[in-house]
Parts: sequence; structure tokens; C-alpha cells
Amino acid sequence: MREKGCYFMEKKEVLERVERDKIDFIDLMFCDLYGNLKSVTISPRELEECLDDGKWFDGSSIQGFTRIHESDMLLIPDASTYLPLPWPRDEKNVARIICDVHEPSKTCFAGDPRFILKRILEKAGSAGYTYLVGPEIEFFLFRSKENKTYHDTAGYFDFSPQDYATDIRAIMVSTLEKLGIRVEMTHHECAPSQHEIDIQYLQALKTADNIMMLKQAIKTVASDKGLHATFMPKPMHGVNGSGMHTHQSMFSKNGRNLFFQEDDKYNLSPLAYHFLGGQLTLIREIAAVLCPTVNSYKRLVRGYEAPVYVCWGQRNRSALIRVPKHSKGREKSTRLELRCPDPSCNPYIAFALMLAAGLSGIEEKTEPPPAVEEDVYGFNDQELAKFYIKTLPSDLGEAIEEFKKSEFARETLGDHAFEKYIEVKTAEWSEFQRNVTDWEHKRYSNL
Repeated sequence: MREKGCYFMEKKEVLERVERDKIDFIDLMFCDLYGNLKSVTISPRELEECLDDGKWFDGSSIQGFTRIHESDMLLIPDASTYLPLPWPRDEKNVARIICDVHEPSKTCFAGDPRFILKRILEKAGSAGYTYLVGPEIEFFLFRSKENKTYHDTAGYFDFSPQDYATDIRAIMVSTLEKLGIRVEMTHHECAPSQHEIDIQYLQALKTADNIMMLKQAIKTVASDKGLHATFMPKPMHGVNGSGMHTHQSMFSKNGRNLFFQEDDKYNLSPLAYHFLGGQLTLIREIAAVLCPTVNSYKRLVRGYEAPVYVCWGQRNRSALIRVPKHSKGREKSTRLELRCPDPSCNPYIAFALMLAAGLSGIEEKTEPPPAVEEDVYGFNDQELAKFYIKTLPSDLGEAIEEFKKSEFARETLGDHAFEKYIEVKTAEWSEFQRNVTDWEHKRYSNL
């Protein structure tokens, strides 16, 4: 089953582009359930047949896909995602095409993260909504993977000789632009060697595709400069971790921002409030996907500008969801900023759950609690209770337990993806609990 569209026109165009761009190899890319980019490489002479019939691969070798006795699966290229890569391979020109994963019957594979997001986007579209997102992606640059030595000692927005990565960030931006990823802003973040790149606000599927490519590009540029780029949420103790704050809004089919209402204190429409209420209500149930690793919860602690408490506000950066102010005449910029996701997440299923939570709030007309503009980190238990403020899960184990109980998450992801995700994440948490860390050796070795 293919998506609706002028497929044969796309096929003809991509074949012409491959010839014109003198492409030597084509990487067919897809994403596993846990956010790892996968690919198989073909030559241009195989592309036409691949566009028509797909490319067979062993799905049982991909974590979270199928069992060994039902391993045959198909990659169906999305011709519209054809893109020459700006880094050659052994002086050969390489292009990429993103693929959807299908069953042998050519029906969509229910466990394909891209399909899961498409399905929720289709649900939103049938109600007249287009879901747009814009992520702020943070990462660290270290001297090497083995020795996590800071590459620079600059701080937030510093313009100084200590920010040795100014030139590297410029190369990264140039590389992303060549990949068709428009960069809105880039700067040094709070921690030494920590950086941020904000990319264009687009429809969620395109943004998820762009995030996967952005991470690959940043790692490639860093490696070319003898550095190691990591999207690990909390790679260093005592400094801020890396998040992926995600700005989001709903637009109508004619391009009107459905979150905006002029006569409201926060310029939010009833639909925006219901979307906000849905996300606040369900956030604990989906944290295991938005913050998917053991390490994610070492970022989500007090004192490091990371959200811990389930509340919302406007100027309040200790809140889970923030309503950024916009200039008069820029009503299309009205949006909600969800601050808990981190860049280790799978963007396809993260966006699917975020959208589905918002849609749930719209359908059920969920009202959010009052806004909180105080610094929530300073609240005592009585003040938290006064504002009905809950906390995010404190570790991956707690997040998994919340996820397991969630009929909402099961319905959104489907039985296959839901159960496979629990299986792998439970094993990850169990392995961590059995592991003996360097901290324990330092703390207890003299007992």
C-alpha cells in the first residue's frame, strides 16, 4: 500500500535526479523502534525496480520488528525524500531515500515508527488539523568518545575566544542547509562544550525525518574535525543536560493557527487549552518514550533548567509546558513548548504520542490547571498540592511502570510496538539495576 500522491511522477523525477547528480550509491534509510537509523545501500541501476517493488530485508535482525520465522519484510522508498548527501564515500557520490517498512503483503508494518506517526497525523488531518513542530536540539562536543574532555569552556550565548566551536557550528549549519534542513538559530548552550541547533517549524513527519538526518550530519561533521558529538541527555555530572524542547501548534488546512485567540490573556484558543490539558494529563504515561533512557532521568532533576514538575506557564522555564510570547502581528507563532523530550528519543513515536495526547485533550475538552508563573523548584509540598502539581517519573523504571498501565499509549502505538518497547526498555532498566558503577566503587570500596 502506497501513500496517495503522484507516485509515478515522483519516480520519473527521482530517476532523472540520480542521473543528473551523478550518484554512485543510494542509501535506503529507515528507523527502528528505538530511534536508531538503519540503512541498506543499492546502486542506481537497482533503483527503478526498488521504487516499483521495494527491497527485501531481514526484519528479525532489527530490534523490535519481527520474529525469525516471519523475518521477510519490505522497504518501500518514499521517492519524495531523495537527497544527495554532502559527504562523499571514498570519493563516490551518495544519496539517501527514506523508506517505509511493509509486510510481505505490501501492507504497512504496524511497528514501523514512521507509519505510527503517519497514522496519528491522518487522524488529526481528518479532523481538519495539521500538526507542526519545531525542535531545539542540544548536544555536546567532546575531544573523543573514550575521554570526555570538554572541547571548549564557553557558556550560554557566549561570543568569545573560549567558544572554539563557532567555526564547527557554522560548518554544521552549512551542511544541514545542503540537506534541505533550514536552521533557524544556533548558539552555545549553558554547559561547557554544549550547543544548540533549532530547525525550521514544519509538519511533524518532515521534522522527524529532519531530526534523524540532523543527528547523522552533526556526528559526521564532528568526526571529520576529530571530535565526538553526543546526544546523550546527561553526559557530564554537575552541568545542564541536553534536551529537545519541542514547539508545537495546530493549523487549519487554509493555514490559520488554531492555537491563537486575541482576547485571551495568553492569546490561546479553547482548542489550545484542551491540547495543553491533554498533554499535561497524559505526560507521565508517555515519559518513557519522550525520555527513553536510564540517563534521561539524570537530566530531569532540580537545578539544571530541566522540567521536573507537571505544570504550565508563560515566562516560567521551570514549567513542563511553556507558552512563548510572540510579537504583535506574528499570531502564527502562537505555540506550546513541551520541555521534557530529549534528543535520545525516537522522534516519530515521540511526536505521535505528543499529538495523540493533545488530540485526546481536544476530544475530551480537558481543561488544564491554572498557569504557574513562580519558580516551581522552590515550592514545598503544600504549594505543589495547592496547584495540583505532579512530578515526572524519577527514573526509567517508574516511567516504564506508568507506560505499561497506559491504554492510551497502547492504542496510539499499537499492540506490537507497545509490547516490544516495554520488553526492550524493561531489559535496559534491569541491566542498569544489576550494573555496578564507578560511583559505587568510589563510595563503598573501603567498606
